[in-house]
Amino acid sequence: MIRLAFAGAAAVFLLALGAALRPLFVTEAAAPAPVLTTTELGFVQDMTAHHQQALILTERLDPAADPTVRRLADQIADTQRVEIGTLLGWTQLAGAAPTAAVPMTWMAGTHHHSAGAPTAMPGMATTADLDTLAAARAADAETLFLQLMYRHHAGGITMARAADALLTSGPVKQAARAMAQSQSQELGYLGMLLDLRGARPTS
Repeated sequence: MIRLAFAGAAAVFLLALGAALRPLFVTEAAAPAPVLTTTELGFVQDMTAHHQQALILTERLDPAADPTVRRLADQIADTQRVEIGTLLGWTQLAGAAPTAAVPMTWMAGTHHHSAGAPTAMPGMATTADLDTLAAARAADAETLFLQLMYRHHAGGITMARAADALLTSGPVKQAARAMAQSQSQELGYLGMLLDLRGARPTS
């Protein structure tokens, strides 16, 4: 009887010991961390789409526009092509689509974007705007381009600052902050060129 009791106690002890030692010898398969958080991915996808329209704006500017405006358009295009390459690299690493099926969800609930509000990206030109720009010539083309790009940059700055505020660290936050800074500088130049033409930014 004593032997049976001892054997039972020993079996219970060995089972308990095995359970305690199991983590030391068996590695649980942990799920890999996502390459981008939901906020990072949303910003990257939406800024890709936003930058792509900036390229369309520069392409539709009259080729014979004032050289100062043409140089600014080319500078903006060059900068945003480089940034698009970075953004597309991130979505590729994350195994995600280049742009979001439903844009702007990552900003929902912030003071920039109210929950339940339309998901239009800030600063985007309409199809009619783009068609009008493509048909415009000379001074009319220059003024319209500057107005559309001013509004476009203002919207991009809103998005970049929102991402900077929402993210705590990492390369996406750094990129968002850099975009906000560079586009703010270009915004000032766009405003100055509009002022020289006696025109103002449009809402």
